[in-house]
Amino acid sequence: MSIQWNGVMPAVTTKFTADDKLDFNMFEVNMKAQLNAGVSGIILGGTLGEASTLLEEEKRELVKHTVSLTENKVPVIMNIAEQSTKNAILAANKAEQDGAKGLMMLPPMRYKASDFETVTFYSEVAKNTSLPIMVYNNPVDYKIEVTLDMFEELLKYDNIQAVKESTRDISNVTRMINRFGDRLKILSGVDTLALESLFMGSDGWVSGLVCAFPEETVAIYKLAKAGRFDEALKIYRWFLPLLELDINAFLVQNIKLAEVATGIGSEYVRAPRLPLQGAERERVLAIIAEGLRTRPTLPDYKNL
Repeated sequence: MSIQWNGVMPAVTTKFTADDKLDFNMFEVNMKAQLNAGVSGIILGGTLGEASTLLEEEKRELVKHTVSLTENKVPVIMNIAEQSTKNAILAANKAEQDGAKGLMMLPPMRYKASDFETVTFYSEVAKNTSLPIMVYNNPVDYKIEVTLDMFEELLKYDNIQAVKESTRDISNVTRMINRFGDRLKILSGVDTLALESLFMGSDGWVSGLVCAFPEETVAIYKLAKAGRFDEALKIYRWFLPLLELDINAFLVQNIKLAEVATGIGSEYVRAPRLPLQGAERERVLAIIAEGLRTRPTLPDYKNL
């Protein structure tokens, strides 16, 4: 299965049971909701999420189970976030062995690599896997920016194909299109800039709140790509207070609370994360409740 690098690709939350095991039953509930809504791929192991808390065998089990659930309807993409080039190559190879069809890949973790080191890091992984790669470009959270000059070097490798664009600079979409055309597929990685990014020509959207609101997320994408901008904007304006829950240190807890409210998730997180408490919990619940109260009726977006 080839990856088109377009549409909505949820960075799905990891589901846990009350006794801190992987909860594949609830995970299946969420996967069915995502697939029924029309997502284009499933991304596992989000780094701002709980991937760093998973054991190696849990990651592999998660990939295998997701591949089984999707039944080749959409590609499964595994995130690679490693401290060493050697471990990144090993992680890529394991993901490929377990059935993943693509990789989303961060620069080296913890060490603030130079431009040359970062390009070499990506290049070595690209040379050692047949899987297509989406570069995760998020200098705000991870302190390393993959610049256009660096992409010029990286795109010499055929399997480096896309970018999760999370610089927060909306003009960067235009810069990338002007320089690379269709050679580099662009997916917005910031929920609160997603529609703006699509208007500027992005190919897709790697979303967080899609975990709780898959139909609304895919509807916005489909309407925008169909040129029905007013309809897309109306839904997006409703969605924005919820989307802002994703650009927050407690994004995992926030999204999981929203998943509970829409019936396709649970609140369980893995320590050191803990469920929200006190005033912050009430604030988030109020935003979710208002979103549900005013939830829009969607057009028949699936047939666009």
